[in-house]
Amino acid sequence: MIEVEHLSKTYGSTEAIADVTFEVEQGEILGFLGPNGAGKTTTMRILSGYLPATRGTARIAGFDVHENSLAVRQRIGYLPETPPLYPEMTIEGFLFFVARIKGVAAGDRAHQVKLAMEKCNLTERRHTIIRKLSKGYKQRVGIAQAIVHDPPVIILDEPTVGLDPRQIIEVRNLIKSLAGSHTVILSTHILPEVSMTCSRITIINRGKVVATNTPEKLMQELMGGTGYELEIEGEVELAKQILREIPGVSLVESIPTPEGLYPATPGNRSCLRVACQSQTELGNQLASTLLTGGFGLYEMRRVKASLEDVFLQLTTEEKTLEIPDHHESDREIEEAGEEN
Repeated sequence: MIEVEHLSKTYGSTEAIADVTFEVEQGEILGFLGPNGAGKTTTMRILSGYLPATRGTARIAGFDVHENSLAVRQRIGYLPETPPLYPEMTIEGFLFFVARIKGVAAGDRAHQVKLAMEKCNLTERRHTIIRKLSKGYKQRVGIAQAIVHDPPVIILDEPTVGLDPRQIIEVRNLIKSLAGSHTVILSTHILPEVSMTCSRITIINRGKVVATNTPEKLMQELMGGTGYELEIEGEVELAKQILREIPGVSLVESIPTPEGLYPATPGNRSCLRVACQSQTELGNQLASTLLTGGFGLYEMRRVKASLEDVFLQLTTEEKTLEIPDHHESDREIEEAGEEN
């Protein structure tokens, strides 16, 4: 439904995005994840027809964004980071206005407006002036204007920024309800939004795509399988040495012991993190090796990589992750001279 190939955008000597490539299947919710200034908003603006690309192509529902801009705009619903609302209009009046300018037939407008308000839980507030709404309700109105013409593709740029926890949950559930009947691309730097809303993610950093896959596969492939955190008693350097000799162990490192946790405990306690190669389970071997070596083992916890681990590694080490994927084939720069 959405095909982006080698997309680049340059402002003077500043490259906002470079060689961005990804796809979004019909009915899927894709999380477009990256830190502030990574190139998310620039990409969303190109997809919506707001900005032209310097190089590359983008197609939505088979139409080229540059060559068939009007056809693309008829098939997308776009919510920019700041919702495009008219504060002196009522919710219902505004949605009727939007439906008209988006080409909804006169006989269908009432039904489409009613449906959009129901999906966004706005029916009871339909006569409220928009300027009197809370930020969460304004965000709902923004999503309603994006879906009032029932587009096959919905583009949401930072839809939960600035909302309180309850509002975030409400907007998140609304976005999830759109899957299947709409193809959704969700741009954000908020990790929980991706893990709880999206079936697949594309991570962008410094204008370049560094990974694309499901959250689970990214965590598995990048972080290298299972790990363990151990609390031991004994000579820590010797413990590290014997643990590193176990086949399948890829990393052994010390981690801080919570200050004051064992103020009256005799002996020498330390905490270690052990990383294992993919698809290996070494808990029994770790425990038996330590006990046989005369070490005390007070705690052993199995830990797995989180999406936060993946995000931090990919956005701080300037690396690109090559992971097989069946889809393969905040405001950033406003104008030349502005910062990402």
